[in-house]
Amino acid sequence: MTRPIGVGVCILPDRPWAQARQDWLSADELGFDHAWTYDHLTWGGLPDSPWFAAVPTLAAAALETRRIRLGTFVSSPNTHHPAQLVRESLSLHDLSGGRLLLGVGAGGDTDARLTSPHVSAGARSARFREFVTVVDRMLREDGISHHGPCYDLDGAGSLPGPPNAGEQHGIPLLVAANGPRAIALAAERGDGWITYGGKADDDAAWWALVAGAAGRMDAEVSRAGRNRPLRRYLGLDSQPTYPFSSADCFDDAAGRAAALGFTDVVCSWPRPEPPYAGDIRVVEEVASRRRA
Repeated sequence: MTRPIGVGVCILPDRPWAQARQDWLSADELGFDHAWTYDHLTWGGLPDSPWFAAVPTLAAAALETRRIRLGTFVSSPNTHHPAQLVRESLSLHDLSGGRLLLGVGAGGDTDARLTSPHVSAGARSARFREFVTVVDRMLREDGISHHGPCYDLDGAGSLPGPPNAGEQHGIPLLVAANGPRAIALAAERGDGWITYGGKADDDAAWWALVAGAAGRMDAEVSRAGRNRPLRRYLGLDSQPTYPFSSADCFDDAAGRAAALGFTDVVCSWPRPEPPYAGDIRVVEEVASRRRA
């Protein structure tokens, strides 16, 4: 496959580090561009599973790996105050030698039921826009003041930053978005955009959703008048056919994503059982083809 696209993997935080460590090392050694983990209190796909926190997991990965970029997939206002998230991000940026990718999103319903049960979907969307604004400013400025309906900060510092997100040695702010308002926010504030396209019953319908989202982002980028590039990350896990079911299947998905203008794809690391049941040998073959 001709591959003008970055490839990443998402490793679920459902196992103790002693068991998960080798997967992170393998992702680094196999040459993948980035590795991510879910940032939730619990996840609807494994509601009764053990579950570990994203930030300490990424801290451990930062100290064990050497070259692969590391990301949150994604952090949300359901579980983070923006100032605390920036502090955590600065620490991960330091521990990893500048390899952090900060993915942020509005957050899922499962976490919202635990942390914000009386906040409507509309209010959560508004909170997310304010959250992104504060995080973006704190990544670029030290000592910001912000007075909004959800967050009130007076001279909030970000030393030893701010690292100037999106620059060569900064922390890229990647905004997860599927709906029109969030896509507009990603175009306005993000150094990158993350999307999973949506939910569909078959692959053709899913790719139609992805194409629609990509078209909306094209329009919003034009409307925003951006003067800097926007990296575009497509999470492949919502595709009905799991892309790591075979190397050919993965190559097909990556090629389709590239044709729609995505710069990167992310696919969950295979597990022994659903969700994402698969064989590590497929991942190794995908990596081998990329090196060829």
